[in-house]
Amino acid sequence: MPDNGWPADRIDTENAHSARIYDYILGGKDYYPADKEAGDAMAREWPALPVHMRANRDFMNRAVRWLAEEAGMRQFLDVGTGIPTSPNLHEIAQAVAPESRVVYVDNDPIVLTLSQGLLASAPEGRTAYLEADFRDPAAILGAPELRDTLDLSRPVALTVIAIVHFMLDADDAVGVVRRLLEPLPSGSCLAMSIGTADFAPEEVGRVAREYAARNMPMRLRTLDEARAFFTGLDLVEPGIVQVHKWRPDGSGEQGIRDEDIAMYGAVARKP
Repeated sequence: MPDNGWPADRIDTENAHSARIYDYILGGKDYYPADKEAGDAMAREWPALPVHMRANRDFMNRAVRWLAEEAGMRQFLDVGTGIPTSPNLHEIAQAVAPESRVVYVDNDPIVLTLSQGLLASAPEGRTAYLEADFRDPAAILGAPELRDTLDLSRPVALTVIAIVHFMLDADDAVGVVRRLLEPLPSGSCLAMSIGTADFAPEEVGRVAREYAARNMPMRLRTLDEARAFFTGLDLVEPGIVQVHKWRPDGSGEQGIRDEDIAMYGAVARKP
């Protein structure tokens, strides 16, 4: 064990990791020199990268608050959680409804080790952490951690934030999301952010090459490809838009340019 308590035999400290790069760019502290080097290199290629990443996080905050306040959701399944960053999803949902229940899912050993920050539920609600791979919906849906926390006979909000751009065509990201939604009842919701190069193709393409050079290839999607995730669902207004345009409330950065954002965001209901 290193001094920070992370299991040294499971964590690759020599190579950059997408969750740790994200943590570094957002001003966190749970990263290694390789992640800082990667984040700095990517920001040189696209100086808007920190703005883009913060806008994605702000979208998650707004979407979860809307799901709790307006849609009345009290159960959340967050797949691809990433390193805890306050406010975490359960803090947002439980600020609206303390009885909310949240299951976090990730397969990164760092997230597992830091998951205590995801388990500090309000006493009226409950949170659980599940170590599983997004590409294995059956393992997620059948896990005791999920079944003991969520009631799948009642609506669930599935949140898939900033993860599918790391799933290549062979991973069948659309199929994975559909299999996760399949057992969820009518009234459940899907909230997603989806990486795109539609608005700054050259700059975002250079960032993607930096990721690929570090063994993290990306699959950026067009608007039509993003729509495929929501087939058969009822999109909530304003539909699929860049994340900074999804129900802005003035709490995030102001004056964001479209070309500074490389992520679509949307929320939809299951009929």
